[in-house]
Amino acid sequence: MNNSTIKIRPMKAEDFDVVVAISEKIFNIPRRKYYELKFEKLFKSKGYLPMSLVAEEEGGTVIGFIMGELYIGEYGIFDEEARLDTICVDPDYQQKGIGGRLISEFMDHLRNNGVKKVNTLVDWNDAKLMHFFRANQFSPSKTINLERNL
Repeated sequence: MNNSTIKIRPMKAEDFDVVVAISEKIFNIPRRKYYELKFEKLFKSKGYLPMSLVAEEEGGTVIGFIMGELYIGEYGIFDEEARLDTICVDPDYQQKGIGGRLISEFMDHLRNNGVKKVNTLVDWNDAKLMHFFRANQFSPSKTINLERNL
């Protein structure tokens, strides 16, 4: 596979099944309901600015995707900020620069829509993912993620 033959394009509703399949291949759990909610917001909500892309091979096979949301005035955020909430690359295609390409195109798309900052959450103990985001110019935030066990 030649990375230059990989095309990054906006996600379509028809990508649902392959998105679910790639995610399940990575996490070993079905997340169908999560993606149903994401796709409903992405493709059925009025006024929602799409922030999701897929990577596909020359023949049209989707091999990765990135999803996020744009915030304008929500959660006390007054600048235009976005969140990268999901990025997955089929394990058979990892370590080939596809994740980096997805992030790069995602950032360009956001920048063109006036976004100044992008946030994401990463498990502190996931060294591989921390390294991936650090290599793609993410750094620790000035905000702290708080949680409460119930």
